[in-house]
Amino acid sequence: MANPKLVLSRSQDIPFNKLVLSQSNVRRVKAGISIEELAEDIARRTLLQSLSVRPVRDADGNETGKYEVPAGGRRYRALQLLVKQKRMAKTQPVPCVLREGGLAEEDSLAENVQRVALHPLDQFRAFQSLREAGLGEEEIAARFFVAPSVVKQRLKLAAVSPKLLDLYAEDAMTLEQLMAFTVATDHARQEQVWEALARSYNKEPYHIRRQLTEGTVRASDKRAQFIGVDAYEAAGGTVLRDLFEPDQGGWLQDAALLDRLTVEKLTAAAEPIRAEGWKWIEVAIEFTYGHTVGMRRFAGETVALTEEEQARHEALRAEYEKLEAEYAEAEELPEEIDRRLGEIETALEAFENRPVIYDPAGIARAGVFVSIDADGSLRVERGYIRPEDEAPVETEAETEGATPDGSDSETARTVITIGGNGSMPEAEALDEDDGVKPLADRLVTELTAHRTLALRAALASDPGTAFVAVLHALCLGTFYRYASNTCLEITAKSAGFSAQAPGLNDTASAKAIEARHRGWARLPEDPAGLWDALMALDSDSRNMLFAYCAALTVNVVNEPWHRRSEAIAHGDQLARAVRLDMAAVGWTPTVDNYLGRVTKARILEAVREAKDEATAQLIDHLKKPDMAKEAERLLAGTGWLPEPLRTPPADTAVAEPTADLPAFLAEDADAAAALDGTDSTVAE
Repeated sequence: MANPKLVLSRSQDIPFNKLVLSQSNVRRVKAGISIEELAEDIARRTLLQSLSVRPVRDADGNETGKYEVPAGGRRYRALQLLVKQKRMAKTQPVPCVLREGGLAEEDSLAENVQRVALHPLDQFRAFQSLREAGLGEEEIAARFFVAPSVVKQRLKLAAVSPKLLDLYAEDAMTLEQLMAFTVATDHARQEQVWEALARSYNKEPYHIRRQLTEGTVRASDKRAQFIGVDAYEAAGGTVLRDLFEPDQGGWLQDAALLDRLTVEKLTAAAEPIRAEGWKWIEVAIEFTYGHTVGMRRFAGETVALTEEEQARHEALRAEYEKLEAEYAEAEELPEEIDRRLGEIETALEAFENRPVIYDPAGIARAGVFVSIDADGSLRVERGYIRPEDEAPVETEAETEGATPDGSDSETARTVITIGGNGSMPEAEALDEDDGVKPLADRLVTELTAHRTLALRAALASDPGTAFVAVLHALCLGTFYRYASNTCLEITAKSAGFSAQAPGLNDTASAKAIEARHRGWARLPEDPAGLWDALMALDSDSRNMLFAYCAALTVNVVNEPWHRRSEAIAHGDQLARAVRLDMAAVGWTPTVDNYLGRVTKARILEAVREAKDEATAQLIDHLKKPDMAKEAERLLAGTGWLPEPLRTPPADTAVAEPTADLPAFLAEDADAAAALDGTDSTVAE
């Protein structure tokens, strides 16, 4: 028996006001595009799919002239909205498929279940076709109610190598892997990386991105920030971008071009500075930490505000404080107030960044370092004087032999021997009538030995002056080269670093030390005036200066050829005293500074300590470079530190300080009092 021929349901245009929404529609949960967006789409391109309807019958089974819509409820609601907005007549004929027999619920279910979602690749290619047809990204986004960034992403995916797109269509590649390939535009390179990955067990998206960006420079690099990505691209450089992951601006492909542009811009920036008359200028992308060791820096004088500028500054400050007080309780500042506060802040900053005038004599002997700061801004360090350019200072050796009348003291004296008891200048054997002669060297030595001992005892009983004396000696070593203007035999030595990690000069610690040194540039240029300057400081300033000078002598560098176990142990004690936390000061483990330079076992140990065993197992199958990179991501923000950077706990409890006088001082209190002429009894 032959199969009966299929008869399709007939189509019919039915006025919209004859349609009603059926309760048999199985769709209850709202999902996907909104009714409002669907209405806009219908208004733009009319109805693309007919409604499925059934006649509404009365209790006797007779047709009422109305039709229910069991399949196409969202389209019905969109049309209803257009009628309500008076953008469509309520009698507008609507294309419908008239269904007879069966169940209405079955119609609704079949329409939704039998529908196959569009493959993502088809959507990518469809967007690409629209783009090639002349539609802009913004227009495509508006037509399909998505963000422009989504359109950009889809177009980027469609631009991947056709060979890789075919692999994706065949499910031989995941969407995440395909997304990773969008960071590069070279199809040959994309295919090369995929072929290499085919022989590797690691096909993770992050690994694909790393392979494609190998040899590139991050747009967040300070060279790129200094030049500007726009200028780099204008010079012919290309930038890889990742629209699917945070990429900090992408990757610059031509590192050689970037370096050339950086040096050219630095050199150009140095020319106006050279015109200021400095003796020398050094230009580099980055100087190593300690590049100014052995040099003295002299400070310029900030140009004072004029009366008009001072009045303007005070008026702005008063306005700022008034606005802050007025809106202190507001949860959110009004737009105009927020804008005005920003304008005032900018104006006040301009007042703070006053021009600096340098002494022409100092400029003639000093130089300038020109480089790039960590944030990509121009860094100019003026006023450094090399030791060989210091003004000549008359040394003690040059004046030692001079007598008051200008003759040489060695030729003016005759040494005679008396009874084998040593030597005595002839002046001691001469008659008083011979006049006043210089004291004998031996006598001067003996007398000053007495004075030295007495001065030691007196200084020991005067902590305040002793503090200034030590501070004076430390400052001479810190801020002045080859100065011998102290009677204290104390030397402040600041060790350099034989090995430096890249970027050491840009760390927060280096910046803090540099700022402190710059802050003390107000000390007198001539070391002879240093003592009086220190005596004029208040106690808080002296304490801060003392701490800075002492800090520069710290050296806890652990070098294999220089065993300093006792010094390193003291460094641990010092670290505990100041509560040093290397994570808090900004150190974090990266591939460059640690993870890429230790074994896989060390990397896993670090992740295990910072996270847990389960996290370590997630990366234990990776090769060393990939493991290091993933570990950097996992350890970020954990505060984990390698052992050499940790502050070890104290082995024993530190004794609490006591206010009692030490026993040896209490026993000799009377002697101490006799030295300074005071009573040793302490008043109650």
